[in-house]
Amino acid sequence: MKKNLRSLFSLFLVAGALQVQAQEEMVDEIVKEANENSKLEELAHEMVDVVGPRLVGTPQMKNAHDWAVKKYDSWGISAENQEYGTWRGWERGITHIDLVEPRVRTLSGRQLAWSPSTGKKGVTAEVVILPEAADSTAFAEMLSSVKGKFVMISVNEPTGRPPYNWEEWATEKSWKKMQESIKETDSLWRNRIQNTGYGYRELPKALEEAGAAGIVTSNWSHGFGANKVFGAYTDDIPTIDLALEDYGLLYRLAENNNAPKIKVVAQSKDLGEVPTFNTIARIEGSEKPEEYVILSAHFDSWDGGTGATDNATGTMVMMETMRILKKLYPNPKRTIIAGHWGSEEQGLNGSRAFVKDNPEIVANVQALFNQDNGTGRVKNISGQGFLHAYDYIGSWLEPVPQEIKSEIETSFPGTPSSGGTDHASFVAAGAPAFMLRSLNWSYWDYTWHTNLDTYDKIVFDDVRSNVILTAIMTYMASEDPETTSRERAVLPINRRTGEQMTWPEPRDAERKGGLD
Repeated sequence: MKKNLRSLFSLFLVAGALQVQAQEEMVDEIVKEANENSKLEELAHEMVDVVGPRLVGTPQMKNAHDWAVKKYDSWGISAENQEYGTWRGWERGITHIDLVEPRVRTLSGRQLAWSPSTGKKGVTAEVVILPEAADSTAFAEMLSSVKGKFVMISVNEPTGRPPYNWEEWATEKSWKKMQESIKETDSLWRNRIQNTGYGYRELPKALEEAGAAGIVTSNWSHGFGANKVFGAYTDDIPTIDLALEDYGLLYRLAENNNAPKIKVVAQSKDLGEVPTFNTIARIEGSEKPEEYVILSAHFDSWDGGTGATDNATGTMVMMETMRILKKLYPNPKRTIIAGHWGSEEQGLNGSRAFVKDNPEIVANVQALFNQDNGTGRVKNISGQGFLHAYDYIGSWLEPVPQEIKSEIETSFPGTPSSGGTDHASFVAAGAPAFMLRSLNWSYWDYTWHTNLDTYDKIVFDDVRSNVILTAIMTYMASEDPETTSRERAVLPINRRTGEQMTWPEPRDAERKGGLD
């Protein structure tokens, strides 16, 4: 009897050693493939340079979905575009903006997403500052003054130098003076907007109805040359966004009665109602095919730049991870899905639709790994409020190379995300979904939703590091003999409200967007 027990124990030791050896060999192969045969630069060029920005409802977004399916097919991975709703179709054309009086100068700017077209001939008109009124009644009486003119509705920034530049070079007195000027200017402009009786979204429409020729904005992002570029709120007249420097030029000319005049050619096409999609790729599981490890990244972007760090980099991480795993780990224990979500930027619509439409998958998620916020290497992983997340996340991180793992901070059990990016759609439904949060790389000021979010901002060494991390954690999650626990931690008291936090509720997607 004792001899049999000793033999059995020896077999367990041998099996355990072989399993560890197999894991080590797989990790080594993943690292080697990611470093020596990387396809990241190829993916970046094709997605960012060739396909370009991926605004929901545009032909470029559909081109991106089709490109991803073909790319997966070339790797022997099945993929498809899954329609989940419709959106307002629109296609950006040429934008050209010139100051024509009192002197000639080409200005730096672009039409906002979904802006109405000027046609090929364009529109030439005087530029005026939003009328200053004591209250909404007075503003209504002044509205006729904007007829036939471009109206500037953004604050004229006192400085085009970012705060860090002032802090580095200015005297303490000068920097303090500038801070006070910024605060006062912002306050006065907020009051000016408030006194119109309209919010920022409603004001352009009111000006349009009063006969304005167009709307001029400048949504500075507090970085040299960086502007946030979002959507237009007009139906018939163009909305353009100018670089801070050129907006300031026009503002000063108008303020000093120099009667600036601009010519705007902003061509675009309204394409009516078009379908919206998620691209879903799968590597089928061999032992537990109805349990899932999901690789998550939103595929869409705003189109001021080309969406390189928001979120081509996250998309590249998941696509490259799928390629590597298909090559090195073609028969995973659990099914591995890559979800490339549409219309995240308008409210997590693609991932919310997937959660709503695929309850059987969501109920059997082993883990979801999401990457979104920029080009940096992963710095933080939270347990998202799952009580036992430490147990499995910790074990999956164990074989990750030390130079990658040592930089990652973890927080367990953490608190559940209620929005912001796509893992929150799954967390709300109770699925163990985790954000691979990365280093900043000046993301918020320079590339998040800006005109500067372009290929040259990608830090490929950091993205490669994230591929290695994601591929190893996906492999470990797939191989784990245990199914992950979904038990929720008791959530803490919200310091702001003084009330206990509650788990976020699942929400459906907007299935018909931008068409009101």
